[in-house]
Amino acid sequence: MQGLVTATFGRHYQVEAGNTLIACVSRGKRSGIACGDRVVFLPTCAAQGVIESILPRENLLHRSVAHRSKLIAANVSRIVIVVAPVPSFYDLLVNRCLVAAEAAAIPALICLNKYDLGEPAHAAQRRLEPYIKLGYPVLALSAHHDISPLRPYLSGQTSVFVGQSGMGKSSLINALVPEAHTPVGEISEALDSGRHTTTGARMYKLGASGRLIDSPGMQEFGLNHIQPEQLDQYFVEFRPHIGHCRFSNCRHQHEPGCAVAEAAAAGSITPARLTAYRQILSSLNP
Repeated sequence: MQGLVTATFGRHYQVEAGNTLIACVSRGKRSGIACGDRVVFLPTCAAQGVIESILPRENLLHRSVAHRSKLIAANVSRIVIVVAPVPSFYDLLVNRCLVAAEAAAIPALICLNKYDLGEPAHAAQRRLEPYIKLGYPVLALSAHHDISPLRPYLSGQTSVFVGQSGMGKSSLINALVPEAHTPVGEISEALDSGRHTTTGARMYKLGASGRLIDSPGMQEFGLNHIQPEQLDQYFVEFRPHIGHCRFSNCRHQHEPGCAVAEAAAAGSITPARLTAYRQILSSLNP
């Protein structure tokens, strides 16, 4: 039988087949199954089964460090990067999420939650203005007041919510899908970080055709699956300048005649984005 993976918990999965939810396990120790995967499974008894294979994917969003990879979601049509003014979000994490979105060819939306917090929220919005200039939509709202501006972006889409802990992803899910009852974590002001409340990815239905995937909060987004020589392609404002450097293998660090560095000096690339590129490049395996 075929079905859709709607929740992952280690090597245990919830598979939707028609109107039935099947509790499945995978064969072997390394499954490589993500929430959103379409799979073939073998029923073993009532409402239980074993996943035999994964059907071809449209895309896969994942993060990786060293030789370990963490699957986030498969077959999604939008990535929603959730940020907030409190706790403060990491610009480098936003850039890493955008690189992952570009690498998987999935449109990204930056959602600034907790916009009801006054000046801290306005300051956070100013920090996001460079991304608007790059063409990434930025939507400011509050999960506890009005999330209606977010609905048009999600209608008819399979969206995955990503972001560091404490940004309010679970609150947004609860506002969008009240029956979800996802746990909402407390904010640790002393540590300026949120507590992880989501341990596995879970998919929710949104209206007649939309789907939401809530992913675990993260403090970093490893990109070791990306080849260093391909990284510059995933910075959208670099693309017009790639191929115009003096050296064909230019990595846009300190090489003479670098067209990307010259564009940054001329103001068409922000110094912060060039710095983020160099930081990510230095973290990748050679």
